[in-house]
Amino acid sequence: MTRPSIRITLFLVVATLAAMTIFAAGARAQLTEESETELGGQLQPLRPGVTESRLFAELSAHNEGRRAALLDYTVLRTYQVIDVGGKVHAQEIGRMEFRAPDKKTFVMTSETGSGLVRYLALNPLIAGEIEAAAGKEHRDSAITAANYNFRLLGEQQVGPYRCFVAQAIPKRRDKYLFEGKIWIDTDDYAVVRIEGHPAKKLSFWIERADIVRQYQKIGKFWLPQEDETFVQVRLYGKKVLTIDHQNYVVNGAGNRREAPSDALARVIAAK
Repeated sequence: MTRPSIRITLFLVVATLAAMTIFAAGARAQLTEESETELGGQLQPLRPGVTESRLFAELSAHNEGRRAALLDYTVLRTYQVIDVGGKVHAQEIGRMEFRAPDKKTFVMTSETGSGLVRYLALNPLIAGEIEAAAGKEHRDSAITAANYNFRLLGEQQVGPYRCFVAQAIPKRRDKYLFEGKIWIDTDDYAVVRIEGHPAKKLSFWIERADIVRQYQKIGKFWLPQEDETFVQVRLYGKKVLTIDHQNYVVNGAGNRREAPSDALARVIAAK
């Protein structure tokens, strides 16, 4: 049997991972060809006429346009919980399907590693995303002027994308908001990269939690490419959650298709 202390620690890790996923979910509607995730070179000066208020306005308008045009997508997801030595403690692979305006389902095709970690960490994480999409557990975590101030830092290359770089400063101490840096494409006004940590300490046991999220452009839509969440837990050490997003099939307005079914797969859905 699992010792209570380990079970409690795992629940703390779950809470951290779920919070980090939810605060990034506000940028998911920014729907990207595969790109390198390394930042390219030093910060460069901003072009004339760029202000924080204009950046928020353009980001909001472009996000709304992409959201309205998106009909559905499917993506192959690989979830892993890894320790600092690279050992994979748990893994789940499956397809996430989104149908406008707010329906998500996850069809699992493979699971390995610790059943406890999958049960306490990965499954609630997936179910939480499905609930958030349907509005069952709404969190006001969007990257908007209502939730954040921006402090513009300059411009920088992220793979093939030229980006405005800003310090994101949350307007309230909320574990579903983050503080850190954000990279926004200069042409599409879409989030390309996020680096940060929760705006509010999650608990006494969570010493630190940091996330790096990279987006990719597929047609005119921007979608997550890779997530890494680093969690430092007292008496338990560092754990890393990674989510890899591959093989997107994305349909915009006027190009709807029916998703293939998999009779052998298991569907995890929010209850």
